[in-house]
Amino acid sequence: MKAAYFEEHGGLEVMKYGDLPDPVAGPNEVLIDIHAASVNAADAKVRAGQYSQVSYFPYVLGRDLSGIICGVGDGVDEFAVGDAVFGICDMGQEGTYAEKIVMKAALIAKKPDNLSHEDLAAIGVAGLTALISLEETLKLQSNETILIQGGAGGVAGIAIQLAKYMGAHVITTASPANHDYVRALGADEIIDYNAQDFTEVVSDCDAVFDTVGGEVTQRSFAVLKPGGRAAFIASGGTAPASPRDDVVSLRPKVGRDRPHLERILELHDSGAFAIPEITLYPLSDAVEAQRVSESRHLRGKLVLKIR
Repeated sequence: MKAAYFEEHGGLEVMKYGDLPDPVAGPNEVLIDIHAASVNAADAKVRAGQYSQVSYFPYVLGRDLSGIICGVGDGVDEFAVGDAVFGICDMGQEGTYAEKIVMKAALIAKKPDNLSHEDLAAIGVAGLTALISLEETLKLQSNETILIQGGAGGVAGIAIQLAKYMGAHVITTASPANHDYVRALGADEIIDYNAQDFTEVVSDCDAVFDTVGGEVTQRSFAVLKPGGRAAFIASGGTAPASPRDDVVSLRPKVGRDRPHLERILELHDSGAFAIPEITLYPLSDAVEAQRVSESRHLRGKLVLKIR
């Protein structure tokens, strides 16, 4: 199978495109012909060794996908060869920058006819992260105010829509080129992070959802009201230490399972959110897709069209 992979940690220069052996489904697993996979911010960090050093090479990145089952292992009776599915890799597994992958059957769901493979790849990790962060981590309530950092990104764009669906007042940060985009998603207030210090124009928020990281993380605590809570997905695997003892710092635990995937579809079908704007790249162009992802100046989701 063709795959984009690396054989040592480093920058974009370590990425290669070529042939790797086809995987084989084991018990309770399925083999999937991947049609589309998304590029996530974590991919570049894994490649660079910032999260943790991988234990084997060659290593294939990628955590979410949509495709067609082409093999079924023992113990799998809910799926058959030919079924269209989408899913997210188990914790600790990657490998969707490739033409094929083996996954646990419990981590995939049936692909609905009304969404394309590219659509579903765009709402795997992004949709699950937004959903769990708002519903289960922040427990956002109607009439609360939330600041969502980096509103034009894939996760944040879905989070804006879900927060509005939940009845919240949504403030977000975005560059001027993306103001119309985030306004269309439902943002009530938009801050130009190039021209404004969000800590000077925002206060008394019930919640913050930070998808940006860096210096934005620590400054986000300043806009919370006493008793507020903040969730961070771009600051490592644990919640950053809060400089205040009257607010809560949280790191969403983005578990992967079929019920959550089906919940994402349910919310989409109910009109809670629309598919993010998608930019497509061929698998052979995974390096360019990662270059754009690392720049953090993107809108919506970057998706690898594999078949």
